[in-house]
Amino acid sequence: MQMPSRRTRILTGAAVLAAVGVSAAGAIAVAAPDTGVRAAGAPASRTAATGTVATDHLSIAAAAKAAQAALAAAQKADQHVSVAVVDRNGNTVVTLRGDGAGPQSYRAAEAKAFTAVSWNAPTSALTKRLEQAPTLKDIPGTLFLAGGAPVQAEGAPIAGIGVAGAPSGDLDEQFAQAGVAALNG
Repeated sequence: MQMPSRRTRILTGAAVLAAVGVSAAGAIAVAAPDTGVRAAGAPASRTAATGTVATDHLSIAAAAKAAQAALAAAQKADQHVSVAVVDRNGNTVVTLRGDGAGPQSYRAAEAKAFTAVSWNAPTSALTKRLEQAPTLKDIPGTLFLAGGAPVQAEGAPIAGIGVAGAPSGDLDEQFAQAGVAALNG
C-alpha cells in the first residue's frame, strides 16, 4: 500500500482540525455583554441541561477600560508599569506596557493576573500561603508577588488584573485595584 503524499496528509489533517473546531465552536456558549459585567442576579457560571457550562467573561471593551484605569493610576503616581487583564481561563485579553516600564514587567503583569484569577484572591494575600505550601510557586505561569487582583461577579472570578513595574508590590496592587474599581463604578 502506497503512503499518501505529505501534501495529502497535511490537507487531510487540516480538514479534520477544521471539522473538530466547527463542532467545538457550536458547543461553547459564552456571553460578553457590552458593559463588561453581567446583570445583577445572573450567575457567574451556569450548567445547561446538555452538560455544557457557560461562564461570564469581560468584553474586550471592559478589559481595555480596566487596563487603562490601572495604567492611569500608575501614571498619576509617576510609576512606569505594565498592566495585563486575563479572562476567567487565564488567557490574556489586554496588555499595556506603559512608557518607561521595564522589560520584565510585561510578563510579570500577565503572571500576576493569571495567579489572581486562578485563586480568586489578590496576589498579596496569596504570598502568605507560600509559608504553608511553598511548592505553590512551582505551578507554571504563576507569580506570587503582590500586584494581581481578581475581578469577581457574585464572588466568582471572571477575570484578573495584574500590574508590575512599580518599586513595590503594594503599589502594583493598588493600581490593579483601580482597574477593578473602574469596572464596578
